[in-house]
Amino acid sequence: MTPLHFSYHSAFIISIMGLSLHRTHLISTLLCLESMMLSLFIALTMWPTQLQIPSLMLTPMLMLSFSACEAGMGLSLLVASSRTHGSDQLQNLNLLQC
Repeated sequence: MTPLHFSYHSAFIISIMGLSLHRTHLISTLLCLESMMLSLFIALTMWPTQLQIPSLMLTPMLMLSFSACEAGMGLSLLVASSRTHGSDQLQNLNLLQC
């Protein structure tokens, strides 16, 4: 395993651990999701470069645009939940009360 592979695999694993262990605030879960998407973006960018296949170069840009949409949606949900519930703690968010 090359150091590059190790770095984005470890970044993905650390973000999964952060997502599963630190679920107190909505902003921390959104940051963990963003770091997962960025490590996948780096992996998808390096994969066609190492295999020297030019036809797969559009895939990382498509994923990056989807992750930007996901980030915008997450931030809008964060603003809406903090306005209605008063904080961004995940304990206060109960879908049965809506």
